[in-house]
Amino acid sequence: MEDSQSELRRMIQRHNREKTELQTHIQGMKSLVPKDDKKRREQLLLDVARLEAEMEKKHQQELEKFQESFPHNNNLDSVTEDLAGMDLKNKPPHLSRAQRRCERKLALKREKQERVAKAGMERLASFCHDEEMKLSAILRAKNLEMQDIPADGHCMYRAIQDQLVFSVTVESLRRRTAEYMRKHVDDFLPFFSNPETGDASSRDDFLSYCDDIVLSASWGSQLELRALSHVLQTPIEVIQANSPAIVIGEEYNKKPLTLVYKRYSYSCGGHYNSVKPLDAGSVGSVAPRLF
Repeated sequence: MEDSQSELRRMIQRHNREKTELQTHIQGMKSLVPKDDKKRREQLLLDVARLEAEMEKKHQQELEKFQESFPHNNNLDSVTEDLAGMDLKNKPPHLSRAQRRCERKLALKREKQERVAKAGMERLASFCHDEEMKLSAILRAKNLEMQDIPADGHCMYRAIQDQLVFSVTVESLRRRTAEYMRKHVDDFLPFFSNPETGDASSRDDFLSYCDDIVLSASWGSQLELRALSHVLQTPIEVIQANSPAIVIGEEYNKKPLTLVYKRYSYSCGGHYNSVKPLDAGSVGSVAPRLF
């Protein structure tokens, strides 16, 4: 019984720590979105609600699993109340001069780390703003504007899905992409390498990568875009702020699908968005129904 109570205390303490870390992450996300950008603020609120709901669900499942493992332990509420009621402000009865000096050094170190982190977030926010301005100008010249796509690991596939005139699921796009890559291993393997070391990867590693495309929310790359251009038999244009646009699948004589790649986005790296005409009345070319 004592072991189960100790395990429960550790789990609840971890839950509290994870909630605190999530709120810190959320504050960082909020600092990247201008207050006057209503569209992005609305998306931010949705992302925050999703993150909080996912954590709440995860914690609830862990508590339920614990209760299933220890069905006779009825101390869940009391342990939770005990932890919530702990006086975290209590200090040891006596600290030596060396201990106080050490604590001051640690406090100064934490303050410095916080200042560096804040400066980093401000710099990232500046990069995001500059990137947004450049992308808006590039798209405006093409009579286009950005169409926001959720940052959920499927953004590249959702951006493709957004521009197709026929109905297709993200799961179907992922499956068709992986199938094409498996059937044409020799076309893709020379360009597939270990992202950490840059070393060439084996055929088995590549096939495992294809499995992840279907089974997980793994981010897409130029390899998957190349496969998608063949699957859809349509060129795919990728617009970036600080580099020339990339067109994949130029051998297909059709109007390309256009994606926007944002390097500084959502505090998690790259992100793909879709586009839409500036003039709501304009009509684009119709893609063929492939599914």
